[in-house]
Amino acid sequence: MVFTETEDFTAEVQELLRARNFTELAARLRALESHEVIDLIDDLPIVDAAVTFRLLAKNEAWKVFDGLDSGSQTELIAELGAEELTEVFKELDPEEQAWLLDEVPAKVAKRIVGQLEPQQLARANRLLGYPSGSAGRRMSPQAVTALPEDTVAQVLSRVRRSTADMDRLSIIPVITRSRRLVGVISLLTLVRSASEEQESPDETIGNLMDANVWAATTTDDAEIVAREALDDGILLVPVVDSENRLVGIFPISDAARIDREAVAEDHARQGGAEPLRRPYLLTSVFGVAKSRIVWLLVLAISAVLTVQVLEMYEATLAEVVALALFVPLLTGIGGNTGSQAATTVTRAIGLGDVAARDVGKVAFKEMRTGLMLGATLAVLAFAIAAPFYGPSIGAVIGLTLLVNCPTAATVGGVIPLVARACKVDPAVFSTPFISTFCDATGLVVYFTIARAVLGL
Repeated sequence: MVFTETEDFTAEVQELLRARNFTELAARLRALESHEVIDLIDDLPIVDAAVTFRLLAKNEAWKVFDGLDSGSQTELIAELGAEELTEVFKELDPEEQAWLLDEVPAKVAKRIVGQLEPQQLARANRLLGYPSGSAGRRMSPQAVTALPEDTVAQVLSRVRRSTADMDRLSIIPVITRSRRLVGVISLLTLVRSASEEQESPDETIGNLMDANVWAATTTDDAEIVAREALDDGILLVPVVDSENRLVGIFPISDAARIDREAVAEDHARQGGAEPLRRPYLLTSVFGVAKSRIVWLLVLAISAVLTVQVLEMYEATLAEVVALALFVPLLTGIGGNTGSQAATTVTRAIGLGDVAARDVGKVAFKEMRTGLMLGATLAVLAFAIAAPFYGPSIGAVIGLTLLVNCPTAATVGGVIPLVARACKVDPAVFSTPFISTFCDATGLVVYFTIARAVLGL
């Protein structure tokens, strides 16, 4: 009987674990497909997940582990014993090993390294030598390749002998004997060439390959490479060194995984939290609180600065109490304007549309955009505030928006580029800085304009 990933089955597995009926549970796990076991482990608390994982056959265990997301892998590694850890780690591809050593806490990584022989870590260490977040660090160093003088039959024989997954065989890099990349050929082209009666399987690869090939370098940003591959539908991207020698491949499955995790991370950080490593309901209260506390502390610092600015203009507020009513409105609009600009530019950076050298163009564009937004909001604010609080108050609100919006938009657009130039994640740096800047400067502008217009 084959079970599907339902809440009832998850509850049944937990009941078997509580009853310590491991024989029955092992039998039921054997009836499941690998993807069903992966879903089950993702749905279980980590302690139950670790026990369930231990009941899998060795050849099934590493397949399941390879299919888990990085958060589940990290927590599972912390629960496994030394022998299990060694067995699982040895079965992973080099890029998976490097990925895992990058993701786990330092003490867990040290534990993994301590359990393995140097030769078992050699390939992973080679990838870890590339910069963090680079294509070289996330590539697979194992690739089926072809020489221009190879025949179709020879390359197809090489493909048949390979144990790699299909996504790593969809495109075959063509290299010289010194490993310089000269082109690519698709597996589909090879199969068609071999199967067509008028074509000979002795046809050379050099006559069939596509010499117009896009390749990533080992130092390219892995997120940018992943998104370009996904956007253009490229099944496999060759990775080369500074001398155009093939050192690895970047299959579309890895590109999808990197992009998915990057998007989840950016969304979480733009919302003022760190991404959760496991599903929400399986994450402890401590884990959820830990993901949010740093950002709340940053925003608390921003609030302290806002209070200090208000204290500086306490006399102005005392003379015209109505000014206090619009403080939340103005700080909120300024912060949102800056955040919108930062989100747009951060996404553009991720897609490779803009780079640090474009900071002047971005600043000019966002300033004009902010000015257009500010002018529109200023007219509306004056029309709404003037009938109730008088034309002077309406003019103060309108002029403040006219100044704050382009300022906030310009800062919001420039900050991600500055962060990228400083090798800092724009999503991490932009949100707290923009919030602090827009609140403090927005209030200074507001009260300065109020004093000038109202003659205070």
